[in-house]
Amino acid sequence: MSLEKAVEAIIREAQERGDFDNLKGRGKPIDLSAYFETPEDVRMAYSMLKNAGMVSAEIDLLNEIAALKERLTTTYEEKDRSRIQKMIREKQLQFNIMMERQKRQRKET
Repeated sequence: MSLEKAVEAIIREAQERGDFDNLKGRGKPIDLSAYFETPEDVRMAYSMLKNAGMVSAEIDLLNEIAALKERLTTTYEEKDRSRIQKMIREKQLQFNIMMERQKRQRKET
């Protein structure tokens, strides 16, 4: 049996058991805007760092933003929602500033 067929069989068995039924974000489109807003050379560097087990400050921020957005979907009290939305805006601003600095540094070199 080829590797491809073995993997397909494992996936099929997991589907039959229902292992994929309650995945986070199921049925929702994946928001990749932050990924594609990041320059390709920076994405490549991040990928290499990630494979080496290291995560940059920018990736940490993106992860924090994603976690806050997920938390927002399960928060119903308006006071808490406002606080979380403010945190998302602040972290998004931090991320944008980091990216702008990197863009300027690349132009200078």
